[in-house]
Amino acid sequence: MLKSIQEWVLLFIIVGFMVIIGNWLGYEVMPLDAVPGILVLIALSLVGLILHKAIGFKKLPSIAYVGIIALVITLPGVPGQEKIVEWTSHVNVLAIATPILAYAGISIGRSWTDFAKLGWKTIIIGMFVIIGTYLGSAIIAEIILRMQGII
Repeated sequence: MLKSIQEWVLLFIIVGFMVIIGNWLGYEVMPLDAVPGILVLIALSLVGLILHKAIGFKKLPSIAYVGIIALVITLPGVPGQEKIVEWTSHVNVLAIATPILAYAGISIGRSWTDFAKLGWKTIIIGMFVIIGTYLGSAIIAEIILRMQGII
């Protein structure tokens, strides 16, 4: 398990650095303002992964552990809750999603031959899923933004 933790820490440091840069370039949040929030998110993710591995209840995904821990430590009345919320508010969600999507793209690219073996129908279905997800998200965003009077 120690080897897994070392790999996770290294991965989180790399992704954290990319998030800080993306947050700075894309959302004009100064890196020093985002560092405490990134460290909190890294710690939450690491604790969630360790709990998932240690408890051994494999039916519950590791993201559930991370989410539950995050929920508990940000509940009103929990000591330090205000600081955690303040720190993490400086980290834009889209800055986090960019490295994750890049990693997913690299993973698919590495196994492109396996993906191609699935056939042309899978590629077409995948395109429809991506387009449908994008259009669905755009429509929902348009409706919500119009309801709020933002656009």
